Amino acid sequence: MLQARTKRLALCLLMSAFALGSITRVNAEQIFFANGRSMSVKDYRIDGDLITVTLHNGGEATFDKSLITDIKADEFPEVEESAAVVAAIQSSHAAPPPLDSRPFANLIETVALQHGVDPELVHAVVQAESNYDSHAKSPVGARGLMQVMPKTARDFGIKDLYDPQNNLEAGVQYLKFLLERFELPRAIAAYNAGPATVRKYDGIPPFEETQEYVRKVMRNFRY
Repeated sequence: MLQARTKRLALCLLMSAFALGSITRVNAEQIFFANGRSMSVKDYRIDGDLITVTLHNGGEATFDKSLITDIKADEFPEVEESAAVVAAIQSSHAAPPPLDSRPFANLIETVALQHGVDPELVHAVVQAESNYDSHAKSPVGARGLMQVMPKTARDFGIKDLYDPQNNLEAGVQYLKFLLERFELPRAIAAYNAGPATVRKYDGIPPFEETQEYVRKVMRNFRY
């Protein structure tokens, strides 16, 4: 009974914070998003239309609170592993590195969630496109982390594609544009070959490069 009342009180505090739009900090740890995903955080605060979460590794991510459907106490809090367990995990090729340990993790998390795109998918695209090299440039002129073409960047008001944040802003918005028009594999194909080509073939184009690209991104995404 006490536990149920405590949960109801926490929910009331949360709803009040959202309604008032005030700067609020409560001890809830599980964030649930409208896209069905969730994330465990140490803490969070709300300031107007924005929510900033404190990640378990000490970093922070900020995004629009409209992306959130619920916040609850984490029923399975993180525990400290022994040094041997940590070493075993780090040396295992079966387990991918956690998102928050990858390059540009906090920036990718922030930009992706601001635009309602799964951060894991953005990581998958970045890994396939540039392997996290912010200075990468393709033979056809695509640039930066997400290998964005200058013309595409201009459509989103972005100029400096070698700046990681600008590049992610352009790339994530373009990826969102494609996800709103195609199912996931076709959206990934369109990121590589263009939406007109995907429409022309009514599916993933029969190009070896594009088909391998889709397999690579999906493999990264579902690692």
